[in-house]
Amino acid sequence: MTAAIQASGLSKYYGRFTAIEDVSFEVPQGSVTAFLGPNGAGKSTCIKILTGYLAASKGQALLDGKDIDEDRLAISQILGYLPENGPLYRDMTPRTFLGFIAQVRGMSAAEQKEAVERVVVDCHLADVFNKSISKLSKGFRQRVGLAQALLHKPRILILDEPTAGLDPNQIQVVRELISGLKEQCTVLLSTHILQEVHAVADHVLLISEGILRFSGTPAEMAGSE
Repeated sequence: MTAAIQASGLSKYYGRFTAIEDVSFEVPQGSVTAFLGPNGAGKSTCIKILTGYLAASKGQALLDGKDIDEDRLAISQILGYLPENGPLYRDMTPRTFLGFIAQVRGMSAAEQKEAVERVVVDCHLADVFNKSISKLSKGFRQRVGLAQALLHKPRILILDEPTAGLDPNQIQVVRELISGLKEQCTVLLSTHILQEVHAVADHVLLISEGILRFSGTPAEMAGSE
């Protein structure tokens, strides 16, 4: 299977502290891959390198065959990213926020209309479309963040702890949204919750203390325990 994401020997050092060391993996195209590990394991560091927010001390990251250090602008056209506690303009409504993001991405008026209408349906935002983001529940705010990441139909979607802080009903809704996304794109999501892996993922990467410990299917991981 073709790899949508390839990481080769990624390392990140902060002085004498090693955040990750020689991390290599592939994310299969069309998969929902879970990046599993406890808090502080190195998941967010890897994700920030993959999205271009951090430069690796060593190693290489390829997204859709493009080097993140050399083709960052091209990668931004195919990559959707929802960081943990994704930043939103809370004084805006989902309508104005998504319209603004579409404008920033250089979409025409017709493209903006189509894109916003599509993600409002996909992320079930119609009931809160004209409400202030500041008045939305965390679950709805997370859906707005996911909607902005999907506006431009990315081929690769990276989500950092997408269900953190949500109540059980909100978690279920977000997981169902994620499960349906692999028909549209390759998904990499970080999580520290094993249940989430079994709920949404068909591939799993296990990281601990900055070192990749396992890459395979959830069933293979369960069999190796």
